[in-house]
Amino acid sequence: MNKLNYGCKDLVAVISGGTSGIGLATAEKLAADGARVYILGRDAARGAAAVRHIEEQTGVRVCFVGCDVKKAASCKEAAAIISENEKSLLGEQQAHIDILVNSAGVYVEQRLDNMTEADYDTIMDTNVKGTLLLTQACLPMMYGGGSIVNIASDAGVSGNYGCPVYCASKGAVVALTRALALDLAPAIRVNCICPADVDTPLLARQLVDANGGYTLADMAAAYPLGRIGRAEEIAHAICSVASPANSFMTGSIITVDGGITAG
Repeated sequence: MNKLNYGCKDLVAVISGGTSGIGLATAEKLAADGARVYILGRDAARGAAAVRHIEEQTGVRVCFVGCDVKKAASCKEAAAIISENEKSLLGEQQAHIDILVNSAGVYVEQRLDNMTEADYDTIMDTNVKGTLLLTQACLPMMYGGGSIVNIASDAGVSGNYGCPVYCASKGAVVALTRALALDLAPAIRVNCICPADVDTPLLARQLVDANGGYTLADMAAAYPLGRIGRAEEIAHAICSVASPANSFMTGSIITVDGGITAG
């Protein structure tokens, strides 16, 4: 991988949804930059595989912590594990987190007339409540200041066809970002990255669910750049925004979308 200097050496970074896709790519870049990285996820086997991948690519040790962001108790438990691990590493009484990336999310392509209450709960609880709960759990360890980067979507900025609840959930993350940027200033910066379609396992499942209704080539044709994004491209934007070099940026909503929202 191409190594870039984000200025995050020795910073502590926590990344939800860190076992695949954008979260995994972000964890890899931050580890390569010298950060101490904790990746959060629900599946221990996927977590172990992600840890092996990052360590093979970077030569840097990272830590997987089990966490279901939809549950407050799980978020608090993950924060406590991170705190204890940091204390043991540093021999200090109080641990800290410098960077929090809220990348855990789900995508469901479903028209409103087919939506069930359970579908609504899954989408909103993961994308919105999960962002809130994990941020709440980590805030006490960001006492020295830090950077929060939320991951929304182009669909939360301009809307999209066939996924109204998903659009609503990501629109809520955009609004939440702006509100927290005001509430947590000046110590903590809060920004939001809004990717469009990205080549990740989540997109692969989306294409399977589409059952031939559209193809990857159909999706790519909608973009001015003529293709969909790569996880490492979104990760670069996340790391750049999280970087201390961007210390005057907060409350910003950044689209990384191949130009699809420009029209």
